[in-house]
Amino acid sequence: MIGRRLILGAPALLLGACAAGGEPATAAAPGPLLDLPPQGLTQGGFVVGRVPPGSRVTLDGRPISVGREGRFALGFGRDAAPEAQIAVAAPDGRAEARPLAIARRDWDIQRLAGLPPKMVTPDAKQLARIKAEQARLNALRKTDSSLPHFAEPFDWPARGRISGVYGSQRILNGEPRAPHLGLDVAVPTGTPCAAMGGGRVLLADNLYFTGNTVLLDHGHGLVSLYAHLSRMEVAEGAMLACGQQLGETGATGRVTGPHLHLGLYWFTTAVDPRPLLPA
Repeated sequence: MIGRRLILGAPALLLGACAAGGEPATAAAPGPLLDLPPQGLTQGGFVVGRVPPGSRVTLDGRPISVGREGRFALGFGRDAAPEAQIAVAAPDGRAEARPLAIARRDWDIQRLAGLPPKMVTPDAKQLARIKAEQARLNALRKTDSSLPHFAEPFDWPARGRISGVYGSQRILNGEPRAPHLGLDVAVPTGTPCAAMGGGRVLLADNLYFTGNTVLLDHGHGLVSLYAHLSRMEVAEGAMLACGQQLGETGATGRVTGPHLHLGLYWFTTAVDPRPLLPA
């Protein structure tokens, strides 16, 4: 089953045909400069828009990559401000700037007990490893490739009970910790795990918190993360199709049981994977 995302049509072309009777036809008015569906304009949201090819787009003054067909991606964090500013400059000289209303969301609270103390409060040596791994992840998440898969339908990497949702406040062994910024799917160890969309493998390695971890670049800053795998079956640099197996689920890293943690990032901003997946 494949999920659907609304991407509105490209601006209309100017018509130069003559009308009946020899009278020249009036050129059709240009279509909208900016097509941006309302779905995804929320805290934790991801949205694909379209502008005339060759346009320049900025979000809050930050340049946004635009593909050859005029498609671009935007992501908003868990605690995004209620408004963002988008601006478009088209090759024909037209320009548009307008505010985007970012809908607020309410977040769950999730309490987890029984974690090994070193996974909740790491020692100095472990903290040094965590810091180095986080820097590596952040650098990879800044990848801004021209791959087109960010605008294609996505599918579940594995099916199972949802045991953790994006944005929930985590209480670990009774201590408040950072919010959970992904989607947890409770499945047995050894369950096949597939790419949620087409992309290039940026990382296939074992990390302190996420265990065996694979990162996929889908293009234009969109990166998916597959954590706690028992087995990784891909190498860095490999190209995967949507639905292609990349490993098997497991319980490596900081876990209370076997599951898949699916993360999704627009550059270094974590966004919610669930709205992009089939019902």
